[in-house]
Amino acid sequence: MKSPWVVIPTYNEKGNIDQMIHDLFTQNIPNLSVLIVDDNSPDGTQDVVRGLQKKYPSLHLLGRENKQGLGAAYVAGFGFALDHGADAIVQMDADFSHDPKDVARLLHGLQEADLIIGSRYSHGISVINWPLRRLLISVFGNVYASMVTGMPYKDVTGGFKAWRAETLKALTLSTVRADGYGFQVEMNYRTWKMGKNIKEVPIIFTERREGQSKMSKSIIWEAFFLVWKLRIFG
Repeated sequence: MKSPWVVIPTYNEKGNIDQMIHDLFTQNIPNLSVLIVDDNSPDGTQDVVRGLQKKYPSLHLLGRENKQGLGAAYVAGFGFALDHGADAIVQMDADFSHDPKDVARLLHGLQEADLIIGSRYSHGISVINWPLRRLLISVFGNVYASMVTGMPYKDVTGGFKAWRAETLKALTLSTVRADGYGFQVEMNYRTWKMGKNIKEVPIIFTERREGQSKMSKSIIWEAFFLVWKLRIFG
């Protein structure tokens, strides 16, 4: 890929974002650009990013006025990257649950696929330091979503993925409304229904280093009902 981008949504990630940006730009990925999409974090995340832009000319910041949710952040970030010439986009979290060292591997997978899913469950369970309750919710949620929608993948709720630009453009991003787990499921489902080539690449998922998880009961319930909407209405 000639113009790869990494898109990272943030909210109160001051404790992680400096090191994450540094680690991404030291992966020796040619022509890499990194976009931080921040929902007006009160902890000063945007100030940290702005302070790093002189050091990293290919670091971009898309600041939004208020907290609008993960799905909306990704849609905005994808649109920004596509408008600026991205031909491949990696989406990932800022909290080191996704390893920057895996970015090159996901991008490499796009040579043979339209979407690469960084999978926590394609080779058993590859999750470190999660409480048992959180792990069971994730495992059950993936089995449930796959069974209802019919998608033949082990990890349809994960947020570490690599996209070909042509795939994202074909999805009509402006019509995506889901958030959290639901956003990941809906994006995968739409891609699968279009007949695109989707492959899972095993990753090791590690609990966040700093800050608090953004997961909530409302996000879980949204995904619970969304899969039936996708099954019935497409």
